[in-house]
Amino acid sequence: MSLEQLTLKQLRALAAVYRAGQLSAAARDLNITQSAVSVLIKQIETVLQVPLFDRTTRRLVPTTACKNAIGPVERILDDLRMLDLSIRDMRDLNRGTVRLTATPATGMAVLPDAVRRFRALWPAIELVIDDCAPDQFLTNILEERAEFGIGVAPPGDAAFESEPLTEDRLCAVLPALHPLAALTEVPWQALADEPLILSRRDYGVRDIVDSTLHAATGRHPKVAAEVGFLSSATWMASTGMGICVLPERLARLFFNEMLVVLPLCSPTVQRPISLVRKRHRTLTPAAQRFVEVLTESLRRA
Repeated sequence: MSLEQLTLKQLRALAAVYRAGQLSAAARDLNITQSAVSVLIKQIETVLQVPLFDRTTRRLVPTTACKNAIGPVERILDDLRMLDLSIRDMRDLNRGTVRLTATPATGMAVLPDAVRRFRALWPAIELVIDDCAPDQFLTNILEERAEFGIGVAPPGDAAFESEPLTEDRLCAVLPALHPLAALTEVPWQALADEPLILSRRDYGVRDIVDSTLHAATGRHPKVAAEVGFLSSATWMASTGMGICVLPERLARLFFNEMLVVLPLCSPTVQRPISLVRKRHRTLTPAAQRFVEVLTESLRRA
């Protein structure tokens, strides 16, 4: 027979009887009947094939076998209690860590309000944000350096799951004195001969601009500059170097009196922003709460 055959109920009964020295007191501690405690102790003795207590008229006296066993039993029960507390703390958001990844541009555009609100609601949760380069976004999720990411979902990649959070319309950002600034919307056709300030090709928005402009005009962009940081595109636009195309939330962040931000039309193009996670990975309770706060923040915005 093996100790591995014992149940937690039996181990708790053994510890309770050892501490109390009486079946009746142990029964009260365990909130079960005295006969049930007696049965549990006899079951343990049958499994181990040794007596655990010497029965007297007033007390149960631990045998040497019981004294040798009680240390490991108490450690097992203590470890289980600590595990239970740890899981409860995670569930009740009294402890834990949320690890997410997003590009700097996406982070600036969608995360600040959600981060402020989440930290105010659950100050005990550590929030770790990896502001990664665009080509590191999916790698961070796939290699589990982040629990999830906020950004553009990969098209048809079986390694990931995604949930749309919001959409961001593409806009033209141009100098206030530019002839197109008098319009309320800028057709993509109007960009055919304009010098454009665009992100590098490893940014998702660049692919959207290239494909949409080609579909609308049959031409490729006339590139005046390629930038590694989308914030650079707006100051370049303010100097008259060209027009930049950005998602509206990001464009509004860098808006100044020298620029206008106008929606692009014919067609209207929405850039989706999604929650992206590794397939078959469940979010922790803390991460789920953060996503709920972010969703509410985007809805209100």
